[in-house]
Amino acid sequence: MPARIEDYALIGDLQTAALVSRDGSIDSMCLPRFDSDAVFAHLLGTEEHGFWRIGPSHPSHRPPPSAARRHYLPGTLILVSEWDTPTGSARVIDFMPPRESAAPQAIRIVEGTAGTVAMRSVLRMRFGYGRVVPWVKTTADGRLHAIAGPDSLWLDTTAGTYGRDRTTYAEFTVRAGERVEFALSWQPSHQPPPPVPDATEAVEAAEKYWSQWSSHCTYDGPYREALLRSLITLKALTYAPTGAIVAAPTTSLPEQIGGSRNWDYRYTWLRDAAITLSSLLRTGYRDEARAWCAWLLRAVAGDPENLQIMYGIAGERSLGEVELDWLPGYENSSPVRVGNGAAHQLQLDVYGEVAIALHAARQAGHGPGETAARLQVKLVEYLESVWDKPDEGIWEIRGPRRHFVHSKVMAWAAVDRTVTLVESGGATVDAGVLERWRRLRTTIHAEVCDRGYDPVRGTFTQSYGSRELDAALLLIPQVGFLPVTDPRVIGTIDAVRRELSTADGFLRRYPTAGTEPGLDGLEGDEGAFLACSFWLVDALAMSGRVDEARMLLERLLDLRSDLGLLAEEWDPARQRQVGNFPQAFSHVAMCDSILRLAVPRPVGSSH
Repeated sequence: MPARIEDYALIGDLQTAALVSRDGSIDSMCLPRFDSDAVFAHLLGTEEHGFWRIGPSHPSHRPPPSAARRHYLPGTLILVSEWDTPTGSARVIDFMPPRESAAPQAIRIVEGTAGTVAMRSVLRMRFGYGRVVPWVKTTADGRLHAIAGPDSLWLDTTAGTYGRDRTTYAEFTVRAGERVEFALSWQPSHQPPPPVPDATEAVEAAEKYWSQWSSHCTYDGPYREALLRSLITLKALTYAPTGAIVAAPTTSLPEQIGGSRNWDYRYTWLRDAAITLSSLLRTGYRDEARAWCAWLLRAVAGDPENLQIMYGIAGERSLGEVELDWLPGYENSSPVRVGNGAAHQLQLDVYGEVAIALHAARQAGHGPGETAARLQVKLVEYLESVWDKPDEGIWEIRGPRRHFVHSKVMAWAAVDRTVTLVESGGATVDAGVLERWRRLRTTIHAEVCDRGYDPVRGTFTQSYGSRELDAALLLIPQVGFLPVTDPRVIGTIDAVRRELSTADGFLRRYPTAGTEPGLDGLEGDEGAFLACSFWLVDALAMSGRVDEARMLLERLLDLRSDLGLLAEEWDPARQRQVGNFPQAFSHVAMCDSILRLAVPRPVGSSH
């Protein structure tokens, strides 16, 4: 079986990524892009679906996964895994060289550190998410070449290899000070072979790149290590050619082990990326913020009524969802999905997220320009005609549309920030239009407070007229809809904490219904949603309960893997991470909470 989700490490080259388990197995890697077909799909199936393991060759010499030592080189995405055996010690250095136009590569360097260690590489290449077995041959110059359809892989190594059972093996011994190198490169099958990489030169260049990037972080307060690791992870989830940020580098890691809540997150959600922009701006990474703004303007170009909640990493709009029935799914959690059918849902909150992101960029002195201002105006012109319609909401429900309170609050935020933009001279509209938008802002606010608030229980609700709560309600003071001192906000914070907390004090997004279809139209339950738990940290800090906020933050930080990574959710029953991994939404929410607690805002400050 694949490893526990949190037992994987992330490596990547700013265009795609791979997951490496504690036992030295790359179980997930899509080439050449984040959203390409996997060449290793063991994560979602069996070893027959592709993997690449390097470690001690004798089973008795392999320590249990929990005993394996591993770490990233400081400030980098270069993974070092270490093994101690009865005969000696060795380590494997795993990384993917950051690339521009070169072929994607996974480079693995085995080094002996003491005594002698017998090592083994087992490489099972499978294209098409484990479905296609390639032809493999050794070229005249000793390179291993695997080919099937449009894809080819090239293995270069200083170790001898042999093939058996459609698998490539290498068995070798390293002594203290010795090094054996492996490099796996992808190339379109119709193109000439990629150059043989220099592993030593590549690791030095990668370390220099990541160290220089990390040095630009301007934050130097509490929890800096956790924040920097999250920022490195967010950078690793960025598709460098366009500036897009994927929600996660994986598909179909389940929100409930054995369940069907399995989705493809290898795309760019406007919401996630907009929130990420704020953290990047506040920690010194303006180039990334600028690249994301440019991607946004390209992706949403066209009629505002065609705005999608998510796009492909190059701005693609068609993300058709299919199920891969030959893969059993992670720990038999099926189906495995590729593509995402939620792309064309109506989610009114996205308009607010985009407006807030552009507003934050302007406030930081990084004005996205006249084109962005015109876009914002066009979006609000369209929002005027749809804000009062029910939608699928922030959580992309697959049941009936509802009048979600969070959606209306974010529609208000879109109008509010655009009114501010016009009033500051950043955009021009007719005086009558500006006045109409001011009235619209007032109308939305009044309706939410009337129809979305339960005065008996003293809390806002998930949707108009419902009794259910939603953790997204915690964002009401953050976007400035109401001050955090307002009794309705305080009541909502307390009610959400009381009704949506798991046994260990973390937050679910909303109630689910077990074996029956729930409010979201889906069967099954899910764990604590980590971003929502960080939102509770923010809400507590904003309302003056700083000590409670800090305690909750530290408990959330304890959920990170040994490498500082977080998935989408936490399963309180199994005490393990679940959902796609690592998750941008979780890491950016962590960054926001750390930054908020570093300089707690006074009670009454809203945004």
